[in-house]
Amino acid sequence: MLRFIKYSFLIFSVFIFCSWGFHAHRTINRNAVYLLPSELSGFFILHIDEIEAASVNADKRRYTDTIEACKHYIDLDLYGVSPFDSIPKNWYDAKSYFTSDTLKSRGILPWVINWEYKKLVWTMDSGSVEEVLKAAADLGHYVADACVPLHTTSNYNGQFSSQKGIHALWESRIPESFSYNYDYYIGKSVYLENSLDFAWLLIEESNILVESTLSIEKLVSLEFTKDDKFRLDSQNGKIVHQYTNEFISQYNFALDSMVERRLQRSIFAISSLWYSAWIDAGQPDLLNLKERVGSNKMNKKRNFSLKRIHE
Repeated sequence: MLRFIKYSFLIFSVFIFCSWGFHAHRTINRNAVYLLPSELSGFFILHIDEIEAASVNADKRRYTDTIEACKHYIDLDLYGVSPFDSIPKNWYDAKSYFTSDTLKSRGILPWVINWEYKKLVWTMDSGSVEEVLKAAADLGHYVADACVPLHTTSNYNGQFSSQKGIHALWESRIPESFSYNYDYYIGKSVYLENSLDFAWLLIEESNILVESTLSIEKLVSLEFTKDDKFRLDSQNGKIVHQYTNEFISQYNFALDSMVERRLQRSIFAISSLWYSAWIDAGQPDLLNLKERVGSNKMNKKRNFSLKRIHE
């Protein structure tokens, strides 16, 4: 997701951005359910429509929660030429070295994934159906964001390379146009030993693709005139320019299935983290979870414990 959900007014176009796009997030969460082992899939299949619908709630919170934005990205380029050597992987070490404010200003996505993972373990062990579904859906959202290259750079929308609009092009326009033809069965989920290490692995994989994501768009653009690259459209009473189907198709072809592979990676990663959380929670029978949140006293205790996870 971008730093702020907003209209981006360009000389020739206006775009609305959100991470992966609602269509992709819903597709990712839904298909992650199908990779779960049978002993866990029953609960998730029972609630698959809720898991799918809640996959975009983290984006929707951007409208009301001022601290939500920094959870969706990390600007690795702001940490120098070797960010993975410069940033302590542990939150306490990182905030001691850089301060919490600095980290939040540059994005805290890998740590958020770890916090949400711990929250899911907690809710599977001691929570309600509603709490498990919320934690699972939110974890799925942030993990999917970590699989997007442009969520790992301050040049998240090509604004520093004269490529404004590339964010929505890569993570929304392409999946919306081609995801119907993607292969979603990519093997069963596996147990992951360390959620924080895995979060950083996803971030590193995505960051490696930043340069090609941008450079390929520039090369493809050389083959198109502005009239061929953009089409006139109407949004909220304004005439704007959108990418043409021809340009979207050519960029996707030039990326050589990059978007599909990262979407597949999202699905496998989310399913594996759900499965790992269940293992770490002691393999509870989620079908026997209570349907409603418990007493106010228990809620206060649970909320306090979840807060401690983030400290």
